[in-house]
Amino acid sequence: MFQNFDDLSDPSCGAPHLVLLGTELSRRGLDGFLIPRADAHQGEYVPPHDCRLQWLTGFTGSAGMAAVLDGEAAIFVDGRYTIQVREQVDMEVFPAQHLINEPVTDWLTARLKPGQKLGIDAMLHTVREVRRLKKICEDAGAELISLDDNPVDSVWEDRPSAPVGQVSLYSVELAGKSAADKIAEIHTAITENKADACVLTQPDSIAWLFNIRGSDVNHTPLPLSFATVPSKGKPSLFIDGRKLSNSVRDALADLTDLAEPDEFKSGLAALGSSGAKVMIDPALAGIGIANAITEPGGSLVEAQDPVLLPKAVKNETELQGAREAHLRDAAAYVNFLCWFDEEAPKGELDEISVAEKLEAFRRETGVLKDISFDTISGAGPNGAICHYRVSRTSNLPIPVGKPFLIDSGAQYEDGTTDITRTLAVGDVSAEMKKHFTLVLKGHIAISTAKFPEGTSGAQLDTLARIDLWKAGLDFDHGTGHGVGAYLGVHEGPQRIAKTGTVPLKSGMILSNEPGYYPAGEYGIRLENLEIVTEARDIKGGERPMLGFETITLVPMDRRLLDVSLLSEFERDWLNRYHLRVREMVGPLIGAKERIWLEQATETI
Repeated sequence: MFQNFDDLSDPSCGAPHLVLLGTELSRRGLDGFLIPRADAHQGEYVPPHDCRLQWLTGFTGSAGMAAVLDGEAAIFVDGRYTIQVREQVDMEVFPAQHLINEPVTDWLTARLKPGQKLGIDAMLHTVREVRRLKKICEDAGAELISLDDNPVDSVWEDRPSAPVGQVSLYSVELAGKSAADKIAEIHTAITENKADACVLTQPDSIAWLFNIRGSDVNHTPLPLSFATVPSKGKPSLFIDGRKLSNSVRDALADLTDLAEPDEFKSGLAALGSSGAKVMIDPALAGIGIANAITEPGGSLVEAQDPVLLPKAVKNETELQGAREAHLRDAAAYVNFLCWFDEEAPKGELDEISVAEKLEAFRRETGVLKDISFDTISGAGPNGAICHYRVSRTSNLPIPVGKPFLIDSGAQYEDGTTDITRTLAVGDVSAEMKKHFTLVLKGHIAISTAKFPEGTSGAQLDTLARIDLWKAGLDFDHGTGHGVGAYLGVHEGPQRIAKTGTVPLKSGMILSNEPGYYPAGEYGIRLENLEIVTEARDIKGGERPMLGFETITLVPMDRRLLDVSLLSEFERDWLNRYHLRVREMVGPLIGAKERIWLEQATETI
């Protein structure tokens, strides 16, 4: 199994670990300290070695921060984790606050006193973030102290070792563009920004640029590393040599100068000493990186990571790979749904057995490299936890009479998949059907949207919510995230969300996943992946419009529909989608499963 179901969280750890940290802070003369979930790469995918927030509080979510000041503490999470945090963290020790509505900056502003010293790990807080923190400290008469080491590490006795997963080469046949051509493209971007070099901190940017993949974090083929790229000449890749076989080392040596990670800071200092203008992304680079450049005399050019957009806009080879991966994945998923429909009414399934079976069907493809994240297998109230992770302690039986939510994905070398379906087990209530149908209406609105060049995800996000809003309902997560090409299942900078300000471009892949989650009852989410299509003329229109091509090919559960709530346009969309699913997936599955698929995709 790629997924395990061990209990990773222990709320009882909060009190003793806070005492340990408080003692260490006192020893260092600090009054407070911030503990983000991030590592030095500022990525979503963090190895156990860097899960400091989890060690301190028990919280296992993918975003959050704890603050400790004068013996008082709090944990800050966004809307995805408001239920989860209360189950994983001792609220007496770390009261939970909303990361957006009640940010840590407000918490600090209300508590910082003149003369106090607030510590941060300089590699874990970005340049942009540190500016805000400095302003808060200055206004309070306090001091922000940037540390080169982390106090948590000093008291974390059983801290796991840093990962040394093996690195592999990613062929041009899959990538669609050579690493040399990509490096030349980034050289041009650096020159256009009037810089002498740039620093890359994101492992997926580095993996894309050098056409490599790794195995340092769960479910995502990332090699943890740093890189510097000059405007001309060879880049430098700072990566643990133990991750490189001789053949991989030889191939990379033709492209880049290789160095160990502990040489990264000295490499930055050398750039600074030469007076170089160095491009960094202030939203991604730790303040420790900026300081290492500026203190010896270098200057900063602040701009977005130049790899983000080229990586997000897939070439035709990557797009075709994604289509093929999704078709393969759809066949495995339909096999799973046929099995589920037969077994679930018997009342013997639970969240873990379902997740295991879905992974088994994907393994039968013979080319599964990993799942793309821990399967969210949410029965009853667990389905209402947006990013629920099933464990042996939390595992629930699949109830009859409620929707069952399953959000999962796969990593194939030609593409990364991510799909959510909400399934009926037995008869469900009229209210549940209403909620499912409102979510589906939002999903259809995104899938069928037409929009001009320059449109951002924030401008589309309302389409997914408007029918829920009319019913007084909403969901506390974005409608869609970017997806990588055999990279991260969550990829920026593109997203469909209230905060999605980046214009969508042809070739980007995004999820389309509105939902609804009545706390303590059940969850509903419907997710397909969509490719942004080239701008096309519309008959009678005045300008070409972008749109979406749906590449996920799995039926929606018609048993959860309240057809009376669907417009004729929406019914036609669902019927056309199901016809396409039937025609494309049917030839890839067995006779029994084909009969099931024909019934599941009947015209409404």
